Amino acid sequence: MSVRRIYETTFIVNAALEDSDIEAVISKVSGYITNHGGDVQETERWGRRRLAYPINKKYNGYYVHLVFEASSDSIPVLERFLVLEDTVLRSLTLILPDKLREYRHDMGLEQGGYNKATFANAVRDDKGKPEAKPKKEVTPKKEKTEDKPAVEKSKESDKSDTQD
Repeated sequence: MSVRRIYETTFIVNAALEDSDIEAVISKVSGYITNHGGDVQETERWGRRRLAYPINKKYNGYYVHLVFEASSDSIPVLERFLVLEDTVLRSLTLILPDKLREYRHDMGLEQGGYNKATFANAVRDDKGKPEAKPKKEVTPKKEKTEDKPAVEKSKESDKSDTQD
């Protein structure tokens, strides 16, 4: 018996493709999920971004994030599909815990929209309410004076004397 859970998949599409081709890849992946008994709940297009390191000699990628509900049996099939798809450079599929989903939803509502949730920038107190992120104190840096040893200064003065 397979258990239905909520998963999230982030994949990177080759950014050298046209926009229509990228949309075709996204619809192909979400169609594959629905054909195998899944239900796509959310699709976020993060857009073209520079990769941290080259993947298959590509330096740019189009990031897509999907949240879907599916049976646990269909996940290996989906991952195999993403590996075999030539236009997908990388992918990662994870189980989305309920607490994380609620947290992202709460952060999205506080910031004016669910899709704009950034959970990395917030700090929560013991009761789960957002609290202000502590600011770092900036101390002024002391200017360093370059004190050269007396030996080096004398060598420089000898060089200037010989050049005359």
